[in-house]
Amino acid sequence: MKRIFDFCVALILLLILSPILLPVAIALRFSGENKVFYRQKRIGLNNEVFTITKFATMLEDSPNMEGGSYTLKDDPRILPMGGFLRKSKINEIPQLLDVLFGKMSFVGPRPQMIKVHSWYPEEYSKVFVGLRPGITGIGSIVFRNEESILLAAKDYDYCYKNEIIPAKTKLELWYKNNRTFFGDVALMFITAWVVIFPESSLMSSMFPNIPEINCEIFGKQSNVVR
Repeated sequence: MKRIFDFCVALILLLILSPILLPVAIALRFSGENKVFYRQKRIGLNNEVFTITKFATMLEDSPNMEGGSYTLKDDPRILPMGGFLRKSKINEIPQLLDVLFGKMSFVGPRPQMIKVHSWYPEEYSKVFVGLRPGITGIGSIVFRNEESILLAAKDYDYCYKNEIIPAKTKLELWYKNNRTFFGDVALMFITAWVVIFPESSLMSSMFPNIPEINCEIFGKQSNVVR
């Protein structure tokens, strides 16, 4: 049922959003590095490698530049249109093609770069067994302000590996054990809602049983599930 839903909705959305896709593609073609799409190897279904597709929002060589695998708020590697595309989530729209062809789902654990995936504990790999990665999901919504969290941290590397990764692993394992079709539909709605209202506490209201997640920033606990 989930796969049929993903295919049908992805096809419908691609048709509806096509008037947005063309102008964005043209604008990207004539700005930044003149590249429309950004393709990158990620870990997906059954921990196999696949290529994810997004609109280009950062310099192509970003992973090899200062900042590496982390993206911070107001990151200088972000292209002229990149900030708007990332904030509005328009950069994620091309992933509808990945959903259409069965590489991804609308809702699921967020696929990581191969290097970053290797930082996660072994139990994170269990999340992808029989489960497609998602455009959105529990971890993506809860850590929608990840860039700001890292910017506030004294040590990006420590914060990500010792605080964010364990928290995301805990959330995604919870999702796999508690997922339902209607829960996925609710998460899609919440994703759209928090894009418009970033400080909303709707997630906690609709999913009161999600594990409480805290990150240590500057020695203080900051509850990121609001």
